[in-house]
Amino acid sequence: MELLHDRRDQLPEMVSVAAAIGVFDGVHLGHREVLTRVRGTADRLGVASAVVTFDTHPAYVVRPENAPKLLTTLDQKLELLAATGLDYCYVIEFDAARADTRPEEFVEQVFLDALHARAVVVGEDFHFGKGRTGNVDELQRLGREWGFEVIPLDLIRHRSDAREPVSSTAVRRVLAGGDVAKAAAMLGRYYEVRGTVIPGDRRGVTVGFPTANVPVPKFMAWPADAVYAGWCTLPDGSRRGCAINIGRRPTFYEHAEQSLLEAHVIDFEGDLYGCEVQVEFVDFLRSERKFEGLQQLSEQLAVDVADARSRLGLA
Repeated sequence: MELLHDRRDQLPEMVSVAAAIGVFDGVHLGHREVLTRVRGTADRLGVASAVVTFDTHPAYVVRPENAPKLLTTLDQKLELLAATGLDYCYVIEFDAARADTRPEEFVEQVFLDALHARAVVVGEDFHFGKGRTGNVDELQRLGREWGFEVIPLDLIRHRSDAREPVSSTAVRRVLAGGDVAKAAAMLGRYYEVRGTVIPGDRRGVTVGFPTANVPVPKFMAWPADAVYAGWCTLPDGSRRGCAINIGRRPTFYEHAEQSLLEAHVIDFEGDLYGCEVQVEFVDFLRSERKFEGLQQLSEQLAVDVADARSRLGLA
């Protein structure tokens, strides 16, 4: 997938595309349905396929006080989009000036001037332009005027809950409730966070279960404080089972202000400080709770690790 940058890159005049547009936070199953339709439309029209997305969630510019936690960093999102096999990704730099762009100006600048779009595929709830005043009806009107096809798609529903469409908002909500398995069902993959392992206070070593402590940016979505089974991808590319604790460690700290992510990598001995790791959440094991002392905590951690082995299918 070739990466194009807003206000800097545009396709050669002889290249046209069928394109999808959206924030695509999480690149969940609903997003993938849109991108699959783009590929099919591109094949039908004999043009290239493209996805248009943003370098940041527009809410962080227009209403930062209510901006949602993100499911993917920009790098993660671009990796997931590249894996769909589309030809181009056009990344819009979303700032105050872009937020002030009228809907017709936006369409002209992006779909006509930069991408020479022959077709645009969008979800039925798509809005664009200043004050989100542009919608699917407006896009279809502009398409008729400027010569491109607009294909709106119904939001998909997952078999786990047909009452609600798959959406980034729905994924955030189930993560906040600790249901990482349902989040994975809607994402089509395990929910993943990435970070550099930092030194902790070595409490894990004290109780016999050393952990990789991974700080997660405050703007990222976190699963609820609890213990989970998951996978940890190490710098050498190996993917190992782990028991993950997200929480404020009430056994040690009475009034911790922020939750921490600690992953005990099963059957691993080594130093991960300063290393980049990826942590995937597979299943909920138990809620976080306070223990009477180190012995009781150590005994519970042994149970957690055994439970994680079982859930992950490890010998």
